[in-house]
Amino acid sequence: MSAPHTDVEQVEAANTAFYEALEQGDFEELASLWLTPSDLGVDESYHDPADTGVVSCVHPGWPVLTGRGEVLRSYALIMANTDYIQFFLTDVHVSVTGDTALVNCTENILSGGPAPEGAGEELGPLVGQLVVATNVFRRTPLGWKLWSHHASPVLAETDEDEQDDTPG
Repeated sequence: MSAPHTDVEQVEAANTAFYEALEQGDFEELASLWLTPSDLGVDESYHDPADTGVVSCVHPGWPVLTGRGEVLRSYALIMANTDYIQFFLTDVHVSVTGDTALVNCTENILSGGPAPEGAGEELGPLVGQLVVATNVFRRTPLGWKLWSHHASPVLAETDEDEQDDTPG
């Protein structure tokens, strides 16, 4: 694959790298993809990093996490408690304005936890989940970095919902 040339291609590549780092359980790579105050040219010895370029994250069902430490801690916990995870992204839309980019997508997630005791090295049951996500990126001298990730579950329709034709 050739190197991405346009802003949209570069943001798509950064977005893909984020999900690949999660799938591979590569915490160092994942951490390198998140915005730092120094990415914005801020000298942290003179400024409170909490006040500059604050990153945020909302995982499905979680409260808002703010600050690089809190966000990265959440990913460390997820990686430590997930034996297998794979993302199939659909409905990906990238919008770039200046030094800010927005990616909206649907995360079709397949994940598995630890196997029950005595099951050997098998994975626990695989679970599928449908999540919509918004990833906000910021252009830095080192490329596009994640500024915010917000993911919300998509509620599945039940058979009752599909059969209910009455106007609301």
